[in-house]
Amino acid sequence: MKSLLTMGKAVCILLLALIAISMLATTVMAADAQYNPTGYGQGSLKKYQCSGQCSRRCGRTQYKKPCLFFCNKCCAKCLCVPPGYYGNKQVCPCYNNWKTQQGGPKCP
Repeated sequence: MKSLLTMGKAVCILLLALIAISMLATTVMAADAQYNPTGYGQGSLKKYQCSGQCSRRCGRTQYKKPCLFFCNKCCAKCLCVPPGYYGNKQVCPCYNNWKTQQGGPKCP
């Protein structure tokens, strides 16, 4: 009977230790995640959302067809499209830093 009681205590201590480790791991993972209140940035979109976001981004350009082509290509790679119709690329470093062979910006 005494060994059964000791084994029960050991199991309880083991379970408490596992819960504590799990809570600590969750806290560490939450601290590593970047809070992004704007909803923009690399990985903020799903691939199916690229078309709509690129239509918005290219909505006011006179070069709509190439803008949409390159925006969709960039969005598929970076999973983000900067806000607005022009500029604001700093919120999506992947989109901003992808260059053509000549060194110009690839993404509109």
